[in-house]
Amino acid sequence: MSVPASDRAEVVVAPKESGLRLDRLLALRLPALSRARLQALIRAGHVRRGDATLGNPSERVKPGDRIAVEVPAAIPPEPAAEPIALAVVYEDAHVIVVEKPAGLVVHPAAGHARGTLVNALIAHCGASLSGIGGVKRPGIVHRLDKDTSGLMVAAKTDAAHGALARQFEAHGRDGVLERAYIALVWGRPDHRIGRIDVPLGRSAANRTKIAVARAGGRRAVTRYEVVESFADAAGRPLASLVRLVLETGRTHQIRVHMAHIGHPVLADGTYGAGFAASARRLAPIARARLDGLGRQALHAAVLGFAHPADGRKLRFESQLPADLAALLAALRAGDGGGVPKRDSPARRRSS
Repeated sequence: MSVPASDRAEVVVAPKESGLRLDRLLALRLPALSRARLQALIRAGHVRRGDATLGNPSERVKPGDRIAVEVPAAIPPEPAAEPIALAVVYEDAHVIVVEKPAGLVVHPAAGHARGTLVNALIAHCGASLSGIGGVKRPGIVHRLDKDTSGLMVAAKTDAAHGALARQFEAHGRDGVLERAYIALVWGRPDHRIGRIDVPLGRSAANRTKIAVARAGGRRAVTRYEVVESFADAAGRPLASLVRLVLETGRTHQIRVHMAHIGHPVLADGTYGAGFAASARRLAPIARARLDGLGRQALHAAVLGFAHPADGRKLRFESQLPADLAALLAALRAGDGGGVPKRDSPARRRSS
């Protein structure tokens, strides 16, 4: 069933749907809305059974239940349009793909009321930008950390937002979504190809940080491949270029996982402390490039998804930005030399 914004839909629970979670049932029956959007509507009091408001997304449904969903009109985004330059990779009436530079916050938050990607998208897309993301996050389907560069897609219609959200919720398990990152990390992992399956949660010591969860937490899985490694003048492992793929999408997942296995991302001031001695082993040019980087050496290099309107596969590749490319070149030219294990994806031409 298609549900336009600012409309009402009614669902009658079939016998085979007995015992389903409320949000799961609605996601199956109302595919135009993402499960996250439906959960927000439930919590906001827009879902009813008869005269009773259903406020718990996990509530189980029974056969014959008549469940009404009120979908309010999208709230016009509050953030102001700002003429911030966008590196647009692809755009049509449904989606826009951009290359986010390091240093650009994705959406307004505490301390970043202006100058965000959302402000730029509002100026560029105008009224066509999806409102499902909410007042502060119109069009936003997924995020990158402020100091991570690379490819992002935003939705320009509510229908596109719902379709893309479902792909991101699956994290590629259905073979549709493709996301890959390139990072420079300290040292050289023991295995050329590895998989990190460690739950993550908010740090008890610092709620602004993410940490490995000793109990509870949310499952987080990262796959990595060492593409190229670099040694110091004495031939000792110093740094590596790695390609990473997420099987889940937790906050700071790559950065925390790589730090957990002892190979944090270069210049990660939050999760990569304690590598001053390694930095001193860099050749002078590489050390200067690292000192001037000012952000973690992490880049969202590949983004692929099914077009939300016609289903065709779209795939984009992004070259390393100038700051990371210069650091990589300096590592390759270091006194110890680099020993490539295969051609670096960062040097391949986009297809």
